[in-house]
Amino acid sequence: MNLAPHPFTLRQLQYVVAVSDLLSFRKAAEQCRVSQPALSAQLAQLEDMLGVQLFERDRRRVLPTPAGALLIERARRLLVDADGLLDTARRAADPLAGTLRLGVIPTISPYLLPAVTPVFRSRFPQLTTIWTEDKTPVLMGRLAAGTLDAALLALEADLGEVEHAVVCHDPFVLATPLDHPLSQGKKPVRESELAGESVLLLDEGHCFRTQALAFCTRAEAHEMAFRATSLGTLAQMVAGGAGLTLLPRLSVPTESRRAALALRDLAAPAPFRTIALVWRPRSPLAGALRQLGEAMHTAAAAE
Repeated sequence: MNLAPHPFTLRQLQYVVAVSDLLSFRKAAEQCRVSQPALSAQLAQLEDMLGVQLFERDRRRVLPTPAGALLIERARRLLVDADGLLDTARRAADPLAGTLRLGVIPTISPYLLPAVTPVFRSRFPQLTTIWTEDKTPVLMGRLAAGTLDAALLALEADLGEVEHAVVCHDPFVLATPLDHPLSQGKKPVRESELAGESVLLLDEGHCFRTQALAFCTRAEAHEMAFRATSLGTLAQMVAGGAGLTLLPRLSVPTESRRAALALRDLAAPAPFRTIALVWRPRSPLAGALRQLGEAMHTAAAAE
C-alpha cells in the first residue's frame, strides 16, 4: 500500500467529473458552487501534477482527451468508493440506518413478524433487517459467534448471560377438538381436568415444548408419540381429533383461522412465556436494539 501523499484531492476529482458530465467549465462551476476561475485553476493544477492533459478546450466546446477519458472514469470510481466510505461510517454511527442480522424462533416468527415488519418500516425507514429462523440453541450459538446481532425468543429458555428488551408476555391456552368434553365451559381449565388426557407437543429442541411438557407432566396428562415440527401442525392434528395441545396465545388468531379449534384459558397459575429481544452483553448495538425491542412491543400490543 502506498502511504505517500497523493498529488490530488477528492474535490479536484469532483471538478473533473463535473466538467466531463456537463462539457462546460461554467456549468460545472455552478454545479460545484465555486467560481469558474477557481475551478479552472484547480483543474490546471491537477493536470500539472498528473502530467496529463484531461480536456481539449476552446471557446466553443470542451472534450475529454483520450488519456483524460481513462483517468476520468477512474476518478468517477474513486468518488463512488469515497461516498461508500462515508455511508459505511454513517451507518456504523447509526445502526438503525444500516443492516441488522436478527434471529427468531419458529413459534414466534409467523405470528409476530407480520406485525413487526410495517412498524419497522415506519419507524426505521433506513434499516434493513436480515431474519434467520431456527431453534433457540442454534440461534444462541450464532449470537455467541457474532453472526447474529440479536434474537427474538423466549426468556424461559436456557440463554446464559444476555441483555434483553421484553416484547410481551404470551400466556398458553388449551386447544381441543370442537366435540371434546373440555371444549365446553367458559371458566379457565384447571390442571386437574387434564389428568389422563392425551396431548400433542412439539419436537425436541423447541423451548415451547419444554414449558408445555412441564405443565402437562404436572397435570398428569400423557404425551402422544407423535411430535410436530410446527404449531400449525399441532393445530391441524387437534382439529382432526388426534388429541389436545397447548398453544401460545400469540398464535391463536392465525391457527384458529386455519383449523377448527375450541380454545379455553388455563386456570392460574397459567403457564406463559416471556418474548424478548436478546443480545450479547456490552454489545455496541444495545441502544439501537432497545429501540427495536420497543417497536416490537408496540407491534405485539396491537395484535
